[in-house]
Amino acid sequence: MLPDATLVEASALLTALQARHLTIATAESCTGGLIAAALTAIPGSSASVLAGFVTYSNEAKTSMLGVPAEMIERHGAVSEEVARRMVEGALRASGAQMALACTGVAGPGGGSLLKPVGLVWMGAGRRGGAIITEHRIFPGDRTAIRAETVRHCFAMAHSLLA
Repeated sequence: MLPDATLVEASALLTALQARHLTIATAESCTGGLIAAALTAIPGSSASVLAGFVTYSNEAKTSMLGVPAEMIERHGAVSEEVARRMVEGALRASGAQMALACTGVAGPGGGSLLKPVGLVWMGAGRRGGAIITEHRIFPGDRTAIRAETVRHCFAMAHSLLA
């Protein structure tokens, strides 16, 4: 179940997209589809949400979104380069006008000195426009890290709509 605050933010994003007649797709790794789930929990979301890609494995990032395997090997799945390519791949594969992407280490294991638990790279982009990327190290457990990732992706989408 998603927190009420997240659903309020999802609803606000959908309202903004619908007012501009824009569609959206998601490309998610560490959130496992929570961004798409929050958006599609809102009645009427089908007017804006075109697709959601859960690309948890590196192979899925490559086959579904076109992220080059060499890029993942060079920079790691949790990197700015991969987040950017995930946005590009979601835009291309879905036909949407906007895409959100995230890749990170939600824990409790899997972290390292360079890529600690809580590190998430996120991207947002519009077809024919800029792609923005940001990273954060979110505190808390797996649930908290994933929830904050969803909320931050929504904030990034709003910044592209401003």
